[in-house]
Amino acid sequence: MLKPGSTIGILGGGQLGRMLALAAARLGLHCHIYSPEKDSGAFEVAKAHTCASYEDEAALAKFAAAVDVITYEFENIPARTAEVLGKRKPVHPNPKVLETTQDRLIEKNFISALKIPVAPYAPVHSAAQLASGIAKVGLPAVLKTTTMGYDGKGQVKIMPGGDANAAWRSLKNKPCVLEGFVNFQREVSVIAARSADGKVECFEVTENDHQNHILKTSTVPAKVTEETAKEAEKIAARIAKALDYVGVLGVEMFVVKVKGKQALMVNEIAPRVHNSGHWTLDGATVSQFEQHIRAVAGWPLAKPLRLGRKVAMTNLIGAEVHDLAPWLALPGTSIHLYGKTEARAGRKMGHVTRVWPAK
Repeated sequence: MLKPGSTIGILGGGQLGRMLALAAARLGLHCHIYSPEKDSGAFEVAKAHTCASYEDEAALAKFAAAVDVITYEFENIPARTAEVLGKRKPVHPNPKVLETTQDRLIEKNFISALKIPVAPYAPVHSAAQLASGIAKVGLPAVLKTTTMGYDGKGQVKIMPGGDANAAWRSLKNKPCVLEGFVNFQREVSVIAARSADGKVECFEVTENDHQNHILKTSTVPAKVTEETAKEAEKIAARIAKALDYVGVLGVEMFVVKVKGKQALMVNEIAPRVHNSGHWTLDGATVSQFEQHIRAVAGWPLAKPLRLGRKVAMTNLIGAEVHDLAPWLALPGTSIHLYGKTEARAGRKMGHVTRVWPAK
């Protein structure tokens, strides 16, 4: 268990690293951010930072020597980086988790092996596999690169009668996974935290709405039955246990209808704090960021309780960040900006949380 005044090293300097550092500071813990990007927003709020590439082993060694434990704010850390750091200091979650979650095909095989439902899928590493995959999962379907895809990047939809080979060429013929189209009622997620001693605490099931493949709003409570909510939390806990996970992870799921009842399919795992958990900053007794810091520091996890009868998080995307006046005037809202200077289209610039008071 880290003592106050200890230092947590964070790989990645984006908004998730920024909010992790702020949560750590509230607990009297310092953060040292490692990022190759000079304008990293997390640099502004951390006690120390290192700006160097993930391949700079000398810089990595110096970074490791300056911290007590290491975590990360995004999952696409080079395997060699995790290996170098893991030999010097504890890394949570374990770098082996990245091997499972960085590759969509490996991840789906892992989830399926746990007997947890997923959308029908097939590997695509050749034109022949693409044809057999379509025969297996049917159309419409979504073709996704196995690595480096997020916010709709690295994927293309194939409709009946469409040119599947052209779709694959548009993804540079990279290794892909073909996922059958799921006719879901809604998208939900569970943010779960697991401590080193195996204790798991889940935040309330969150309902998510995406626009242009980017998360726009997250709302609690989700429109799911109590039975579905309990099953979603059980699934997240099973995944965390199977990964021997330490920290916070997000599990995205589809709510589908099977024989007139709600059922769940896992879409993907995010081995880090997650955008759909941002509502917890103002809408729960403990945030996902503090919960993650507690876990990697070896502190006991908190029991999260929702504040208010309803909580909604809205992402501020691109130029929306320049129109804050309506939000500032709205009762029950809190604004969180990420320190990004350029409001590009599709870029998450901040978010707003609104809490409706209990009646």
